[in-house]
Amino acid sequence: MPAVLESLVEIRHFVKEAANRARIEDSRAYQLQLAVDEIATNVILYGYKDAGEGAVISISSEANGDVLVIILKDQSPPFDPRAMQMPEAQNLARPLEERKIGGLGIFLAIQGVDRFEYRHEDGSNLNIFEVRSGHD
Repeated sequence: MPAVLESLVEIRHFVKEAANRARIEDSRAYQLQLAVDEIATNVILYGYKDAGEGAVISISSEANGDVLVIILKDQSPPFDPRAMQMPEAQNLARPLEERKIGGLGIFLAIQGVDRFEYRHEDGSNLNIFEVRSGHD
C-alpha cells in the first residue's frame, strides 16, 4: 500500500483481522495494533520523509498454533527501531514537562508484543512482531 498516513487505517484493520483469525485475545490484539501502528507511522513519517510518491509499505501475517506474526516491510533507509535510545526509568518517573522527548512510542511498541525483531534483507526493512495467544 502507499506509504502515507491514510494507509494506517488499512494497516490497523489488517492487524485486527489477522488477530481475530488467530484467536488472539482482544487486549493482546490491541497491544499488537498499537505496536504495528507506531512502527508503521515512524516508517511513513521518517523513513520515507524524502521519498515522494511511489513509496510503499507492505504488511503480511502468519499464524502458527498460538503464535501470530505480523511483518511490516518497506524500502526506506535501514533503521533498527531497537537502536533508539530507550527511555530510562528515572526519565519515565519525571513529570511530562521534564521528560526527554523521543523514543517512548517505540519503547511501548516493543514492550507490547511478545517478541520484536528487525532485519534488513535485500534492500528491505523487516519489522517483525510476534504475539502469543494467552488469557486476558
